[in-house]
Amino acid sequence: MSHKVAIVIGSGSDRPVMEKAGEMLEEFGIDHHTQVLSAHKTPDEAIHFATTAAEQGFEVIIAGAGKAAHLAGVMAAKSLLPVIGVPISATLDGMDALLATVQMPTGIPVATVAIDGANNAALLAVAILAISDEELTGKLIQYRKDLAAKTLAG
Repeated sequence: MSHKVAIVIGSGSDRPVMEKAGEMLEEFGIDHHTQVLSAHKTPDEAIHFATTAAEQGFEVIIAGAGKAAHLAGVMAAKSLLPVIGVPISATLDGMDALLATVQMPTGIPVATVAIDGANNAALLAVAILAISDEELTGKLIQYRKDLAAKTLAG
């Protein structure tokens, strides 16, 4: 089964953090596309992307942004796809981005991971996709086993 995840980032300076999501998705054999979109500087383009993401074949959107991090909220407001927000530590140790990402109004959910938690965002996307994909479930089980073994090996 082929899957496709969108990774949207608020600015080019967020790319080093968000590249980790792409690398993790590649580890699981999941196609992804990364695009810079700003909720504030390119709102029309961000809204267009969100409203057409499903038509483009995406199944999950991972959105990473710092400061007034409204990108994940815009994606969730304009798409029915699951949206995972990654607050980026651009200012205030990322607390501003965390609060902007996690404090969504009732009815427009955004799953939010830790500040700079792009790896976990990708793993959450994998878990969402694995619900309907036994092969991907197997890969996720093996990843967890390998993680446990690595941890125990210390």
